[in-house]
Amino acid sequence: MLRRVRQSLRQVLFLMARRPVLLCGAIVLSVLFILAVKFTCSRAKDVVVAAQPPVRFFSTEAPIVDLYLGQLDQVERLRSVAEVSLVFFYAPWCAHSMAARQEVQQVAKKLAKQVQFVAINCWWSQGKCRRQNHIYQYPIIHLFYRRFGPINYKGPFVAPYVESFILRVITPLTYLPSRATLKEFLSYHEPRVVGFFQFNSSPQPPGYITYLSSALQALKRDFRGGVRFGVVTNKQVAEAISVREDETVYLHRRFNSSLIFPRRERNFTSEVICSWVFEHYETVLQWLQPPGTKSRLLERELNKGPALLLFLPHNPLGSKPSPLLQQVADVAVRYHSCNGNNHSTLDKSFTSHSLCCQSVLLPESSTSVCEVCLSWSGPSLTKTATSVGCSNLLNSYSPFSQYSACCRKVEPQLNKLPQGGDGITGLRCQTNRTLRFYVLDVALNWPLAVRLGATGNRSASSHGDGTFAAIVNLKDEVHYVLHRSPATTLTESLEAFIRNFSAPYSLLQRHLVGEEDPPPRRFITELTTSSFLPSVMELQKDVLLFYYTQWCGFCSVLNHVIIQLARLLQGNSTITVARVNVARNDLPWEFMVDHVPSILLFPRYRKHLSVKFPDDLPITLPNLLRFILQHSSSVHYADKAVTSSAEGSGPSAVLRAEFLALQHEVQVLHRARERLSQQLAQLWRDNRRLTFDARSLEAQNAELLQERQSLEEQHRDKSRQLEDAVKRLQELADASENLLMLLRFLLKARKDRTEAREREEVERKEAEQKRSHMAS
Repeated sequence: MLRRVRQSLRQVLFLMARRPVLLCGAIVLSVLFILAVKFTCSRAKDVVVAAQPPVRFFSTEAPIVDLYLGQLDQVERLRSVAEVSLVFFYAPWCAHSMAARQEVQQVAKKLAKQVQFVAINCWWSQGKCRRQNHIYQYPIIHLFYRRFGPINYKGPFVAPYVESFILRVITPLTYLPSRATLKEFLSYHEPRVVGFFQFNSSPQPPGYITYLSSALQALKRDFRGGVRFGVVTNKQVAEAISVREDETVYLHRRFNSSLIFPRRERNFTSEVICSWVFEHYETVLQWLQPPGTKSRLLERELNKGPALLLFLPHNPLGSKPSPLLQQVADVAVRYHSCNGNNHSTLDKSFTSHSLCCQSVLLPESSTSVCEVCLSWSGPSLTKTATSVGCSNLLNSYSPFSQYSACCRKVEPQLNKLPQGGDGITGLRCQTNRTLRFYVLDVALNWPLAVRLGATGNRSASSHGDGTFAAIVNLKDEVHYVLHRSPATTLTESLEAFIRNFSAPYSLLQRHLVGEEDPPPRRFITELTTSSFLPSVMELQKDVLLFYYTQWCGFCSVLNHVIIQLARLLQGNSTITVARVNVARNDLPWEFMVDHVPSILLFPRYRKHLSVKFPDDLPITLPNLLRFILQHSSSVHYADKAVTSSAEGSGPSAVLRAEFLALQHEVQVLHRARERLSQQLAQLWRDNRRLTFDARSLEAQNAELLQERQSLEEQHRDKSRQLEDAVKRLQELADASENLLMLLRFLLKARKDRTEAREREEVERKEAEQKRSHMAS
């Protein structure tokens, strides 16, 4: 076998030696074969360029510790040594992080001595921050107050807002040393909480730290600080709000009785106090801050009902509200004061003898709440309360089996709209069109104000004080803009604006937002909100109107058809081809369409008989021409009547013109009668439906009364059963007591008998021993 292989190899080499071309070809083929095998069988490795190491994000001059390598452990070390610290999580490529960088640096230069500023790169793949945290958006600001935190800041990354929020975290409590400061603190519209702690026995009472933590919990829950917390250390100052016990938390309310935290029913912890405050507090103004990205915040609020949007130049995180905000808050408080019992004036509550509302337990023996109030107020207050009188006593149910009794005198107010009073007090409870008050910062939300109808320049449109107001009714898809005159104040304008909106027949006109009038075009007339009615309702012209939007793809496809139609009708002075962008121009409801593209024809002399292009026909040039000729041909009869009456001067022409006018009026009256009959039929149906609803409600009320009676009977039966059971238990207790005494007597007798037997046994044994001893 080996010999044959050797012989074959020798023959191949001999042939290749005789023909060198074969040798070169074989070498080339073998090299190509080896290369093909190498490139097909071997797997190419992915080439990845190593990421460049991160660099410092903040300037070296800024008093910020920049941990650009993501050293999360350094954050914990720096936070532990500082009383208040701010941690800024960023990504170097994030545009929002770059925009917030200058704002944070500006704040850090002001508050570097009070706050420890730390910035950490949470995008670096090799850093501990990226590996341990899953952050889906940048930047993020966390604040820490000693060991409490993190408090997530969710507001705009603007220097004044961030600075105000940090100051709020540094001083979460407002110290109230006197009655004047307490009165000023409670006079603002925001919900206020007051804690009374005496610092006589110890530097920090046990409940003070818990109360401080509850204020921080409120900031953690609402970054805007809608609820303000104050602290009183003087007992005389606390008595101004009828607080006498130490470590008491008092929630001030305007429309209902103020509350005191029930320590007997709930745990005195920061989370429970914060939840209790947010559960019972009252607010009349709500701040809105759209995030500037895709969000449904504004939609959720507007879906609750009609909203009054007020754009004011004010920072909600500031220490004190602006005078403009105070005016708006006063209007909102009077609007919500249904019974005229608002606490906007606190002079009566800060007299020498305070007549504040307090939750007091009603004893079973008392027959009048007034007596309880007078006896609870003390001898010094009894005389004052008697002189004031308890005719305006307010009672309301309170949880934990207590009632709120108020001995404060309520001044009567006139809340009627037509005349008397200010026309705004209690209006919320006198109309079905209840308004919600929302406040926005005009500096951050000016584009939204422009979209609602404000002019382009904020200083020019804000009437000199930087304000703008609009009422938005999302359900009816309308909104109204407040137009102020220079001679009226903001309070007067708002009151008139709200009264006109709340009237049964509103005097306000819907505000239509539209584009500016474009330059005239050659073939097609471009209509806007301002030019729509004058162009469409021109009596002597047929107007073919094309409805479109910029996002409608099919509308763009039809543009060439409309342009061709306009070119054909260019020489006809009685036909106008126009179009309107309904996405950027609001139109009156009677001229709106349910879909785009849509085409309507408003014929001359008969604008009330507009015709819509059929939806089942394709929009082509022949169909459009046929549609125009079909619905504008009847106009020639009106033209002939007009020309004949103009040419003829005899009495027959005048009589014919009068006859045509009367005939037209008769037709109009017939149509009005038909509409009136339809409305009457609808009213009859509505009345019948309301009658059925009233009957069903009466039946339900009767069932509820029966159920109430049955429940009362069950309650009485159960009470009787419980009384019988208590009596039986008492009898059993008496019987058991007698048995116990008998057992004690028997045990004592048995014990005496046993002792007697033992003594006899001992004597017997001693006697036997004596006898045995004598015998021995």
